[in-house]
Order: sequence, then structure tokens, then C-alpha cells
Amino acid sequence: MTTPKTNRATDRLQHEYLLLKNGPVPYVVAEPIPGNILKWHYVFTGPENTPYARGLYHGKLVFPINYPFESPSIYMITPNGRFKTDTPLCLSDAWTPVLSVPTILTGFLSIMIERTPTLGSIESSEYEKRQLAGQSLEFNLRDNVFCDLFPDMVTSIKIELERRAEEERDARSNPQSVTSDELERQAEVERDARSNPQSVTSDELERQAEVERAAQSNPQSVTSNDIEALLRNQFGHNDQSPVYSTITKLCVVIGFAVFSFMVHYVLRVIFTE
Repeated sequence: MTTPKTNRATDRLQHEYLLLKNGPVPYVVAEPIPGNILKWHYVFTGPENTPYARGLYHGKLVFPINYPFESPSIYMITPNGRFKTDTPLCLSDAWTPVLSVPTILTGFLSIMIERTPTLGSIESSEYEKRQLAGQSLEFNLRDNVFCDLFPDMVTSIKIELERRAEEERDARSNPQSVTSDELERQAEVERDARSNPQSVTSDELERQAEVERAAQSNPQSVTSNDIEALLRNQFGHNDQSPVYSTITKLCVVIGFAVFSFMVHYVLRVIFTE
């Protein structure tokens, strides 16, 4: 049986759903449960240049019958390293009826990518967040509600997982194909290991060993970018230091000069003999 309050909430949420469809919010999609507009599910696409960049984060919104005069509860379902999962995160302290589903989700996403402690937040390293981001696609595929409400995302996830699997197969069958991006990723793993040794998994260590073996078996495949990545790894520097970048490039130039001199000397000896 519906009540005036329920009708008010239903009308408001139907209006907000149309707003969301007509004016999509960056990194956010949301759908109500069919037959129950008081329960919505949303998905965040991890923004670029954040630890969440490779992830998809599924959650839900539960609205009270007197919405918008009372705040909804937000739940995060996908493990993310920032918020507790399956725990209601209420907005009552800062709630105002002028807020809507688009503004609620946009605000929640902005809080997610921050580091400031807040209600329901948890502590984790950036490495752990990146690991969870990579695992989020498979996690979401195991959720029936996610698959029912977001079929287009399910298709995209399957394509992405197949692409990752193909890259992994190529890397294992052809270790010489390791790129500077991969070496930089391994440098990042080692930096995380130094700051938080418990966070590095055996899979990451094994992959790191593969990269090192590839470099040893085929040193010609290592470019100047690869050398810079390895130097950043050894000395714990990042790209934000122009002085370090200059020194690194100078080392690379000197290294190639020494190598060229040695090759020239060996060839001269051979032809002399």
C-alpha cells in the first residue's frame, strides 16, 4: 500500500532518474531495482591518475520513504580499500533536500579518491587499492544484481579480461616483449615492497622475476626508457624531480657512449688481427 510520503519519494526519484539519463555524470552510472525505485545500484569507473583507475566499483543506495527530507544510505559492495563493504554510510549530518542522486554519487566519488579519514573509511596502501582495482572486474561478474542491471558493463568487462589474459599469455610465451611500462610497474612493486613488505603478493614477485629474466636474456630489448625505469626503482625517485630526470638521462647517454666505445674497440682489434 502506498502512502503520500511514498508517492512523493517515488515522484522525486523518477525525476532524478530522468535527469541522470539525460545528463550522464562522469565516471558514474546508476539504475533502480525494477519494481522498487527506493533501491538503486550504482557503478563508479575509477578515475584516471588514481589508484582506482583500473577498477569498477559497485554499490547501492537505499532511500527512505520520506526522501528527499531524509537522507539515503550508501553502501559499497566491491572491495576497494577506501570504504568498508556492505556497511551503510549515512549522510544524515550533512543532508539537505536539495541534493539529488547525481550530486550524491558525484560527492561520494570525490570523497572516495581523497585520503582524508571519514565515516566508514578504512586504511590501505595505494598498492592495495591498485590490486583491488584490478580484481574488481572479476568480483563484479560474480554479482547477479550487477550483471542484471548493467549488461553493457558485463560485456565490456569480459572483453577487458580476455585482453588482459592475452597480454599475460604473450608475456609468458615471449618474455623479450617486456616493455618500459612493465618495467616501471615492477619498479613500483619494489617501492611498495620497501614501504610495506606484507602487501606484495607472490604473483607480483614472480612477475617481477620474469621481467628481470627477460632483461638478462635479451638485453638488446631494453631501451633508454627501460633504463630510466630501473634507475627510478633502484634509487626510489619519481618523475616529479627535474634534477633527477636530468641526471638519469645523462647517465643513459654516458652508458651508451661507453658501450659504443667498447664495441668500436673490439671491432678494431678483430679487424687488426
